[in-house]
Amino acid sequence: MSDEMNKETIRVLLVKPDEKAVMIEMEDSLDAMQETVGGMIEEYMPFEDEVAVVCNEEGKMTNLPPNRAIFDEKGEMQDIIAGPFFVCYAPIESEKFLSLTPELEAKYKEKFQFPEQFFRTPEGIKAMKFIPAADEKNAEQTR
Repeated sequence: MSDEMNKETIRVLLVKPDEKAVMIEMEDSLDAMQETVGGMIEEYMPFEDEVAVVCNEEGKMTNLPPNRAIFDEKGEMQDIIAGPFFVCYAPIESEKFLSLTPELEAKYKEKFQFPEQFFRTPEGIKAMKFIPAADEKNAEQTR
C-alpha cells in the first residue's frame, strides 16, 4: 500500500479573506497545515469551545490581508486574523488537532460564513460582513 493511502485527514473549516468559509478535508500533517495558512502555524483559542483557530504565525507582520474579526461574548472586537486560517477541534486532553464535531462545524461555519471588510472610525477599527459578488449573482439568478 502506498503512503498516500495511509495518510490521515481531518475535517476543518477553512476561512480565506474575501471568501465564504468552507468545510474541507485536509491531511493531518504539519506540512499540510502550513501550506493551508501560507507559513508557520499558530494555534489561537479565543472561544470557550475546545476549538482552535490555526493561522499564520506571521500573518500580521507580513501584511497578509485582514480576514475575520474575533469578538468577545459582549460583541467587542478582540483581534483581527490576517490571512487564511482554519478552525478545528482541539480538546485539552488531545495532543493533536481533530475534526470538528457536527455541532461545532455548524456553529463556526455560521460564525465565519461571510467575509468581512474592515474600516477605521473615530471609535477604532470596525468589521462589516459582506456577501461575495459570486454569491450575490447566484442569489439574483434564483429570485
